[in-house]
Amino acid sequence: MKQIELKGFKVNEVRFVNKIQGNRKLELANKYSYNVGYSKVNTCKGEFRAEVFDKADPEQFSITVVLEGFFVTAADMEKEILHVKTYDALFPYVKSFVSSLTVNAGIPPVMIPYVDISGQNIYRVEMPFKPNNE
Repeated sequence: MKQIELKGFKVNEVRFVNKIQGNRKLELANKYSYNVGYSKVNTCKGEFRAEVFDKADPEQFSITVVLEGFFVTAADMEKEILHVKTYDALFPYVKSFVSSLTVNAGIPPVMIPYVDISGQNIYRVEMPFKPNNE
């Protein structure tokens, strides 16, 4: 078995504001948060929140996406490694969603940048997750 296996994902929340008038150039900022809830049966749920907004006026342009992924994991994985691997597995789906959303809204695609969290401190707060079969 792989260390992690993505079994599925869903988008829980989308907020899109595009009130930009004319050909104004945007200076975008990105903010991410990622949390993992663990169960006792080698499964976990990751929640990825991505925010993109205009630095000058976030009320005129902003995107918020909350995507949730469900994983089966190896029994002996350290939680810090699991955290990074599940983040890495979900990031492409968040990036694709933001890009598709903006293209389908008739504006140039917004491509959010990858942030490598493997070297960052991960703050652990145990948040239990109960899968449907537990």
